[in-house]
Amino acid sequence: MAIERIAYGGAGGELPPLLARILERHSGIRPEVEAAVRQIIEAVRQRGDEALVEFSREFDGADMATDALRVPASDLAAAARSLEEDLRDAIEEAADNIRAFHERQRANSWFVEDGDGVILGKKITPIRRVGICVPGGQAPLISSLLMAAVPAQVAGVAEICAVAPPGPDGLPHAAILAAADLLEVEEVYAVGGAQAVAALAYGTETIAAVDKIVGPGGPYTVAAKQLVFGRVGIESIPGPSEIVVVADEGADPRYIAADLLSQAEHGSGYEAAVCITPSAEQAGEVQAEVARQLQSLPRGEIAAEALASYGAVIEVPDLETGLELANRIAPEHVELLVDEPWSWLGAIDNAGAVFLGPASTEPVGDYFAGTNHVLPTNGAARFASSLGLADFVKTTSVVSYTAERLARTGGRIMALARAESMEAHARAVQVRLDDYGNGR
Repeated sequence: MAIERIAYGGAGGELPPLLARILERHSGIRPEVEAAVRQIIEAVRQRGDEALVEFSREFDGADMATDALRVPASDLAAAARSLEEDLRDAIEEAADNIRAFHERQRANSWFVEDGDGVILGKKITPIRRVGICVPGGQAPLISSLLMAAVPAQVAGVAEICAVAPPGPDGLPHAAILAAADLLEVEEVYAVGGAQAVAALAYGTETIAAVDKIVGPGGPYTVAAKQLVFGRVGIESIPGPSEIVVVADEGADPRYIAADLLSQAEHGSGYEAAVCITPSAEQAGEVQAEVARQLQSLPRGEIAAEALASYGAVIEVPDLETGLELANRIAPEHVELLVDEPWSWLGAIDNAGAVFLGPASTEPVGDYFAGTNHVLPTNGAARFASSLGLADFVKTTSVVSYTAERLARTGGRIMALARAESMEAHARAVQVRLDDYGNGR
């Protein structure tokens, strides 16, 4: 059976084992992965470029020299020239859509006069240097480069570099190189996995360290991002893809099945693909349709592996219960294939992205609409947001106090400091108040 069918009665009841497995499938970094990644990071810290080429040989089958780590501009341009016209047009239009959407997220520095000549505010500054991880092992995720590079450019990041695993010829996939050239990302390195994250975090002879690392990856890349956090910033700890389709009896089961499979085919085997419906008839049709579509899917074996572990068609008493369960899962993607989907949007509190109606299939967001597809996973939609302009800027508080204000409020500041046993803090205020009292 391609996908299991279960029932859920609502919060407070006993969870079916499959649903419990879906909710609990993220238990952090496996110890053996963490141990291996720590060794990789330390090797890159100690031996730099030499370690990078050794790992590329071991993990990617690429026999390359250290002077080949940076992809030459001529190779980027050649890849762009060889790109099929339809794909070029799609990349350029998708980039325009992403740029337009993220332009609307711009925030400006602001300052307010607070009386007594006091000025308070926030100064917004782009991050200086950002590194983008672009997966390219099982599939060249050119869309991940678009989703990170374009917002970084809109935010004003001065230096943007990308890393992608090399193939046997020592170069990343040509489509990734072409996309980089079209986006004018000139700094591209042929290195992937945990070793690329280590290089971005600590720097090597060829790769200058960055201030923040963004982008998805496999378990080793994700573990490395988590381990270097603090040395550099990261946007999230990305996990396997997730989709919850909430569907009523009027939804087309072909659409539902296709959308479930669109996430199951990613390839890690941990993808969650869930349909929630109050219709028993719909549940049966979706189950049959998933099995039918799997037969002709090129990555069907990969998708079937994920569905066997974390795929489910879940019958619920009503849509309200279904939406409560969707919030409990807090998935990366929620589709509302229901009558009048806008009327149910307010019920979704925990989702990385919500897709309304039958035309809004999840791949529209993955590739083209302009919204960002770097989204919270692992239940992080309970507290986290999609990648956006805020991930590429810093805000700095600005305080400009006056002697008049400090004379009036200094006593209260000192009271708070002394309540915390911070006498030096209090004296830093007192020394100024003493001067003001003496007319200085």
